[in-house]
Amino acid sequence: MMALFETKIPPDAQHYLVCGTGDCGRNCQFYCNDCHQPMCEQCRDEHQKNEKTKNHEVVPYKQRKRQLPVEKCKIHPTKEMVLLCEECQIPICYKCTATKEHRGHAFTDLEIDFDEKVSLCHEEIAKIRNYFEPTSQDLKKEIADDVTEIMKIMDGIRTAMKAEAEAVKKLVNTVTSENIKQVDKIEKSLLETLNGQNQEIDDYINYLNDLIKTFYGYLSPSNIDQIRLNLQSESIRPIPITSKPVPPVFTAGQYSREDVAKLLGRITDPNTKPENRKIKPMETDSTQLKPTGKQRKQNREKSDVKQTLSLSSSVTKVREYKVPGVGRVYHISVGKSGRLWASDNIGNLVQTDLQGNQLQKIKTSGEDESYHTFTQDGDLIYKDKHEKFINRITPGNTITPFIKTGDWLPLSLYSSHINGDLLMGMVKNREAKVTRYNKTGTEIQNIQRDNKGQPLYKYPYYITENINGDVCVSDWSKHAVVVVVTSGQHMFSYTGQGSEFAPYGICTDVLGHILVCDSFSATVHLLDQDGQFLSLLLAEQQGVYGPRSVCVDDENNLWVGQSNTNTVKVYKYLQ
Repeated sequence: MMALFETKIPPDAQHYLVCGTGDCGRNCQFYCNDCHQPMCEQCRDEHQKNEKTKNHEVVPYKQRKRQLPVEKCKIHPTKEMVLLCEECQIPICYKCTATKEHRGHAFTDLEIDFDEKVSLCHEEIAKIRNYFEPTSQDLKKEIADDVTEIMKIMDGIRTAMKAEAEAVKKLVNTVTSENIKQVDKIEKSLLETLNGQNQEIDDYINYLNDLIKTFYGYLSPSNIDQIRLNLQSESIRPIPITSKPVPPVFTAGQYSREDVAKLLGRITDPNTKPENRKIKPMETDSTQLKPTGKQRKQNREKSDVKQTLSLSSSVTKVREYKVPGVGRVYHISVGKSGRLWASDNIGNLVQTDLQGNQLQKIKTSGEDESYHTFTQDGDLIYKDKHEKFINRITPGNTITPFIKTGDWLPLSLYSSHINGDLLMGMVKNREAKVTRYNKTGTEIQNIQRDNKGQPLYKYPYYITENINGDVCVSDWSKHAVVVVVTSGQHMFSYTGQGSEFAPYGICTDVLGHILVCDSFSATVHLLDQDGQFLSLLLAEQQGVYGPRSVCVDDENNLWVGQSNTNTVKVYKYLQ
């Protein structure tokens, strides 16, 4: 066995699902709990006819009891522990039952107890995956919405504060302007008064100069009587009276920080106990999203199909046809309208009917990736890698831009058949991620690293979704199929069955199988949804050479595109 998976995956994920009867080699569908042997349908029938084994409990493989691990007794090393002491609650061997420590105690078959514990583990895993993890993710989304709302509210408060400050600033400027105008007016009046006084003094000085000249003229009188008479007629006028100006006084405003705070408003942190978020109870988890009548019908049909379908003992080719307009087929999208889109590695995207007649051809920037996908509504979504745009083609052949990916280069696309979300593998520089968008094109999730902070992807070439919501990515650069649960938690990485593994096209079916092309061995690997390798479903023996793309249609047929031809082959592998 090869250690290809992490410890989170059940240890039986490495077993080959092949009939264990002799050299039968057929696909296993059943399991004998008494013999602990996988078996095909024919061998089961023989097993139940055999007198020695006709009373054995033979069940469908997924309902099998887990075989008890072989563990030697610590007290009796040659004996295996096969019993559980109910009083001591420890595993023991048959020989221990006779010892004084366990004498008189009750014992249970350890295999039964082990199987019960395994079942409990699976129940707990189911609870985590179906309730605790999705509910936690819902809370994360609610918290993210609250973060957005809080940031929006705080931005509003900041904007209001700035507006209030601007209003006060405007009012301050208005009052200051009026005060300055009043100062200018008083200044003008005072200066006019002082200028008048100054002019009056200038006139008086001129008068004095003229008077001096007059008195000098009196110094050369023709007779004494004349100078006496002149002096009697002249007298010096008194100096004009002037007053000192009285300037205004500025009284500074009386205010404090508190006064300013009152003007500008204040922010208060309400002393209110926050309300706890509501966590939906587990018992009502399955009723949260009530399906429509159409969805209930589809779910019933799928359930009926799952109950009646199983892996066929052989793979049968149903038909084949050539896709015109492409030299090879690197990706296939089959729609409900009975039409198919196929693409090669040089940007040719061709729509045909199921007889191989070309209906439409688009030149794109796509290469050898899964860059187109059908939606629940029958639209085709494809990427324009160079423009970093995702486009939508309606059944009426109208092409409209849908999503712009910014700095990230889109590689692979898959439209969920569960909820209509769009899953997109993208790269930027040396980073890679898977982003989930809702039906309106809003980004709602990014899957990039595992729980240890390590990158999950290098180059997410092909992408699909399993019936349980797991996101399955074929990463050629990591030589692995990387599977995460809906929340983005890493479940396992499948790295093939040999020294080399080069995964390309990937898809899932109604039973939860994962089908992936290996370009190194030119085969199609079949896994169950836990990552267990079941078989090499297709190889050269079935007439497939260089499989690159796989797709399962609504009739559970497997469509296979190849790297060396434009021939698409269709196989039946479920019965």
